[in-house]
Amino acid sequence: MLHQQERRLSLTQKNQPNTPTEKQLLRHRKEKAQFLLDAGIPLYPNDFRPTAEIGDVLANNTDKSEEVLLQEKLSFAVAGRIMAYRSFGKATFFHVQDATGKIQVYTQRDDLGTDNYAIFKKFEVGDIVGVTGSLFHTKTGELTIKSTQVRLLSKSMRPLPEKYHGLKDVETRYRQRYVDLLVNDRAREIFRKRTAIIQFIRNFLNERQFLEVETPMMQPIAGGATAKPFKTYHNALDIELFLRIAPELYLKRLLVGGFDRVYEINRNFRNEGISTRHNPEFTMIEFYWAYANFVDLMDLTQELFCQLAQAINGTPLVEYQGHIIDLKDGWQRTSFHDSLEKIGGVSPLVYQDYDQCKQLAQKLGETVQQDEKLGKIQAKIFDSLVEPKLIQPHFIYHYPTDISPLSRKNDQNPELTDRFELFISGQEMANAFSELNDPYDQKERFEEQVREKAAGDDEAHAMDEDYIRALEYAMPPAAGQGIGIDRLVMLLTDSPSIREVILFPLLRPETSA
Repeated sequence: MLHQQERRLSLTQKNQPNTPTEKQLLRHRKEKAQFLLDAGIPLYPNDFRPTAEIGDVLANNTDKSEEVLLQEKLSFAVAGRIMAYRSFGKATFFHVQDATGKIQVYTQRDDLGTDNYAIFKKFEVGDIVGVTGSLFHTKTGELTIKSTQVRLLSKSMRPLPEKYHGLKDVETRYRQRYVDLLVNDRAREIFRKRTAIIQFIRNFLNERQFLEVETPMMQPIAGGATAKPFKTYHNALDIELFLRIAPELYLKRLLVGGFDRVYEINRNFRNEGISTRHNPEFTMIEFYWAYANFVDLMDLTQELFCQLAQAINGTPLVEYQGHIIDLKDGWQRTSFHDSLEKIGGVSPLVYQDYDQCKQLAQKLGETVQQDEKLGKIQAKIFDSLVEPKLIQPHFIYHYPTDISPLSRKNDQNPELTDRFELFISGQEMANAFSELNDPYDQKERFEEQVREKAAGDDEAHAMDEDYIRALEYAMPPAAGQGIGIDRLVMLLTDSPSIREVILFPLLRPETSA
């Protein structure tokens, strides 16, 4: 291996950008990097160990007087990225940012020495450095590290976006999330909140004796929901597999096995369109509770959302896209058919009559298949006329059996199921129901789904004989629910698009110009 001083950086680059200015910036950075190598300065050492995080330095010392700082003479070693740089010849101010915060650093030639200061002057915004020094307040009162040493820890060969412009192109922000997180405080805050939200939900369920489990991501039958799956293939077993669309049927097998309260937080995959509310892979929590019903889940969900908003944002009143959502007192419960009439303005004479219901759906721009069931047509009208109006939290319950193949039928009206969906700010947040645990009823529902699949419905549920066999061993009466984590994060961070809350959303591959 060549010695560092002998190492040379090529000043030509493959796939150089078309923009001359950017090309010049990249070349300029390589020239500075080469200067450092020629001076014997490694570009990527790994022997610096910080003694403190910037956030702790700021929290513990910002309010101290100058006299106290001088008296304590505390010395710190911090590491982070240079985010801003102001040079005044023999002295320089710059800001260093780590995962916990950003602090100003003051460096002068007299403290570093002439040679070391000349080396330091080759450092640039974007470089990761290690800083050692003590604290003082500037004339403006800003807590600052007066450095005695500044070491290069990782050379940035690309410039960060301009300070006041950042990454304006939305797709570039998502594609280059690593840069977005560097320069966008809000992006970092969203994903910190996302982690806190998931942790809160875990604690909430753990405190109620739910057991966290893991179930297969690759499944021989795409089950637990009605959706079009992604397909894959296992060479050794010589079988086609599906990326799961839901963990439901495996979690309910665990109820049969004697675990009365289970949950899973993990990815689901659905081969469907992309929108501000949909990403082909998304995070869900599903939980199942033996000896409970869908009304119990409404109560639990209301408690969870209220406590979650209070813990994450400090208030159960959530501002989302211009609306104030009341997660404490704003909850309403309306049956599916009542919502068509009272919220959607559709007369029962219309939605109960097949031909009139079909005509209304088509008038609203919905596609209705030949011999499509009434419940499915009603659901399409609901999507157009009711869902967008559900701003405050609404539990819509008693969905038609036609569109609920896994839900328990209502005891008083078998045309309906004991199922609800939760809507907030015009979008579905959760789906839940009293579970169907009659193996004969379930088999009939599966057989109907198989007929619909054969008729061309590629989202219809497949037959799962093993799940039927599991039910034949007796599953306890239970209720289950799925909550979309991504949409929940959108709500609690006032994010208009699901791509804002997924670190690396699916995008088309970059095309080389």
